[in-house]
Amino acid sequence: MDVDTGTDDAVAIMAAALSPDIELLGITTVNGNCPVEICTENTLRVVDHIGVNVPVYQGCSLPLSATLTPGRKPNIPSIEPSKIHGHYLDLPAASSAKQDVTAAEWLIRTYLESDGDISLVPVGPLTNVAMAIRQAPKILDKIPEIVIMGGGHHVANCTSSAEFNIWVDPEAARVVMNCGRPIRLVTLDATHEALFTMETCDALKEIGTPAAVCAAAFAEVRIAAYDKAQPMGSVGSAPIHDALAVCAIIKPEVVSTVYAHVDVETTGELTDGRTVVDIDRSGDRGRRPANVHVALHADEGLFVEMMLDILSNEM
Repeated sequence: MDVDTGTDDAVAIMAAALSPDIELLGITTVNGNCPVEICTENTLRVVDHIGVNVPVYQGCSLPLSATLTPGRKPNIPSIEPSKIHGHYLDLPAASSAKQDVTAAEWLIRTYLESDGDISLVPVGPLTNVAMAIRQAPKILDKIPEIVIMGGGHHVANCTSSAEFNIWVDPEAARVVMNCGRPIRLVTLDATHEALFTMETCDALKEIGTPAAVCAAAFAEVRIAAYDKAQPMGSVGSAPIHDALAVCAIIKPEVVSTVYAHVDVETTGELTDGRTVVDIDRSGDRGRRPANVHVALHADEGLFVEMMLDILSNEM
C-alpha cells in the first residue's frame, strides 16, 4: 500500500493488515492529507495500535513538478490540519520506526525481486509510484495490477473538476495512468456510494476489537466533517474512500467498473488535476484505447458487511 495516512487511509491499512485474504508486505507514505513526516508517524501509529509487524517506508515530501510550474497553486498540505483528517491521528505515539530506505527504493527493489505477483495499492497522491516507474521502468513488467483510489468522473472534491489525490500531483497521476499496466481506479463516484453511517459506527463499537473501535472513532470524525462541509445524500454518513479500494481487491464485485480511456489534465486553467474518463470513447477521433477499469458504482451493503467482518479480526 502507498498511503498519505489520514483517517480513511488508517481504516484501509487496518483492513488490509487484518484481512485473511491479503498479505500486506509493506506500506509506503507520501505527501498528501498531511506532510509526509506526519503521514509516516500516523501509519506507524496505526500498525502499532493493531499489533501488526508491517514495515513502513517514507516517500516523497513534494509533488513531482506541480510546485515548479508557474501559476500553479502550491499542491502542498496546509500547515493547518484539515477538518476531516486533522494532522496526527488520535492514537498513542508510535513505538516502531520507519525503515531506512525510501519508498521509491523499496518499491523498485521489491518488484524487481518479485515473481510478478504483488498488487500495488496507492490510495494517496501518486508521487512515489511515478518516481519508482521513472527510476526503474523495468518494474512495470513485475506489477500485475495497480488498484488506485483517486479521481472522479461526475464527482470531485478538491476543485469543481478534480479529486484530491490526483490534484495534488497530476503529473505523477498522468505517468501512472499511462504506464501500460492493468489499472483499477476506484473513484469518488464509487466511494460516495459506499458510506459508513452512525449505525455502522455503533456496530463497530459493539464488535469491540482495537481496529473496530478505532475505525468507528475515525468514521465519526469524518461523518461530522462531511455533514458540515460535504454532506452526502443522507445526513450522518461519510465515505471511507481508501477502504473501498482494499475491499475491491478481496471481492471485485464490491464495485462495478467500465473499461475506458483515462488521462489526467495538467494544463487546464479550470480543470487542472481532472481525471478525464472517456466513457464513450468519443473524446477524439483517434479513438484512444481503453487503459483503465474505472469504478463508478459500489455495493454499499457488501462494503459495510466486509468491513465489519474484517475489522472483527485481531492479530
